[in-house]
Amino acid sequence: MTASAPPRASDRRTAREGTPRASRRPGRAGAAIVLLLLAALLTPVSLAGVWARDQLTDTGRYVTAVAPLAHDRTIQNAIVDDVTTGVMGHVHLDGLLSAIPRPQRPALRERFTRGIREFVDKQVRQVVTGPSFPTVWRQVHRTAHQALDASLGASGDTPVRLDVAPVIERVKHQLSANGLGIDIARRVPHTGTEIVLLSAADVPRARTAYDAVRTTARLAPPAAALCLAAGLLLARRRRRALTVTALLAAAATGALAAALPPVRSRALDALPHAVPRPAAAAYTDALTASLHTGITGLLCGTLATAALAAASGPVVRAVRGALRKRRGGA
Repeated sequence: MTASAPPRASDRRTAREGTPRASRRPGRAGAAIVLLLLAALLTPVSLAGVWARDQLTDTGRYVTAVAPLAHDRTIQNAIVDDVTTGVMGHVHLDGLLSAIPRPQRPALRERFTRGIREFVDKQVRQVVTGPSFPTVWRQVHRTAHQALDASLGASGDTPVRLDVAPVIERVKHQLSANGLGIDIARRVPHTGTEIVLLSAADVPRARTAYDAVRTTARLAPPAAALCLAAGLLLARRRRRALTVTALLAAAATGALAAALPPVRSRALDALPHAVPRPAAAAYTDALTASLHTGITGLLCGTLATAALAAASGPVVRAVRGALRKRRGGA
């Protein structure tokens, strides 16, 4: 019987280190998968959070988004209806009808009311469609957004109102310029008409959403970047990992894009019946236009990253093969 050769030092080292390496590789791969998946999911979340923060806290961005609505016909019609209704609330015909026999008063009241409303509607429409209205429109929304930001950033429950007093003042000036409307203009108070955007009961819920949006916009983008960097460092095949992560991010962004239409529809359905749906839809589309642009850019960016990462594999292999042939020939 022959004696077995003593084990070599390299064999002992390999046997001693083999088990820990084998146990570490699955854990490292699992951590990389989790981190890269989080990076892909956080990418559209970051986009939505930054968009919402900009709309809620940046008055300049908000005013820029809603400024084109001053020329939107549905918005103009809604403003004309609201302002005309507000003005007609201060028109009283009792004194004018006092000399009319009582049986004839209802018919004459209806006729006078309809005629006066048509007259006021025409005057308001001239203001709303006039060249100076976009400036008034921006002023009204700048003031309203500043009040909204201050209310959500404070601790009270003060309701937020859209004060259209500047529009009322323009309408009063238009009525005063027309001899038939001098008496109506005198009856309209200087306080104007206020539209409640956020009631006192809704302020706490809105403040909770406001804080969540700010936190998401602050934490989600750096978290996505850190998860991506750490996941790529842990991944063994980084090019493939980057390709898959970019495709997952594109899929998550596509899911966000697909979710926007039903969310928009539900939000519009939840509005009070007094709010004109066409005007609310125009507002929604104006405010989400930048979000749609960001989604399109993010989709293009993630798909381009995936394509470049996948296409770079053959190029890298070809370069490496050429370098090896050159070294072998030398």
